[in-house]
Amino acid sequence: MKTVVITGAASGMGAAVRQRMLADGCRVIGIDLRDADILADLSTPQGRAAAIDAVLSRSGGRIDQLVCCAGLGPHVDPATLVASVNYFGAVALLDGLFEALRQGSDPCAVVVSSNSATLQSWEGSPLRDAYLAGDEAAVRAMVEAAAAAQATRDQAGYIAYASSKHAVTAAARQRAAAWGQASVRLNVVAPGAVETPLLRAGLEDPRYGDAIRDFLPPLGRRAQPEEVAALIAFLCGPQAAYMHGNVVFIDGGLDAVQRPLTF
Repeated sequence: MKTVVITGAASGMGAAVRQRMLADGCRVIGIDLRDADILADLSTPQGRAAAIDAVLSRSGGRIDQLVCCAGLGPHVDPATLVASVNYFGAVALLDGLFEALRQGSDPCAVVVSSNSATLQSWEGSPLRDAYLAGDEAAVRAMVEAAAAAQATRDQAGYIAYASSKHAVTAAARQRAAAWGQASVRLNVVAPGAVETPLLRAGLEDPRYGDAIRDFLPPLGRRAQPEEVAALIAFLCGPQAAYMHGNVVFIDGGLDAVQRPLTF
């Protein structure tokens, strides 16, 4: 029986992944703020360390799959929480559970990013560089500055969201060489808008609601969480045994429309 660790397991895509993995006969260890096997706040270093310790204790130091679903949308205040959970929470779990994955059977990890990661150019951005340097204090300071500035006050959440998703995608790809040499696969999925409680909360936010409503792909609908869960289950399965270091879009064609000549 595979042991699967899922962050953000209580709702949305994380809950859908949990149900899919249970249906596939896996043992699931869920992490969330509530309604999970392990209750932990991934926005803080202490919460991340507690989550890692609890997983290692429950699993005996051996897991087969890790799915990092925990994340916050751009409407969440303060925007610094978005950066802390989406990037630093995910990277801490990847690194903290790497050795446990190495002990697993056909081990792999999947990080949930977003197609929003590609909507701005982050090359040379001090915010991107601070993420990848692991400087959480600097990231928080820059997000706080964006929230305080008149020109970017209403966009601070989006800046934190898109930059954190870009950075966590880059961080996963940076790990591809070392993880591959250790026979641990690591891939990223980049959904578009998915019908989750988080998305519905964003739709009700006056700053971002209209943009979210207009964010429809060529297929003309938003994804269901179960569709993303099916892709994640595939990436964790034997049929994806040669997929490693990839970013797989599941966004109804939106990335192709916005970047037809870039891939």
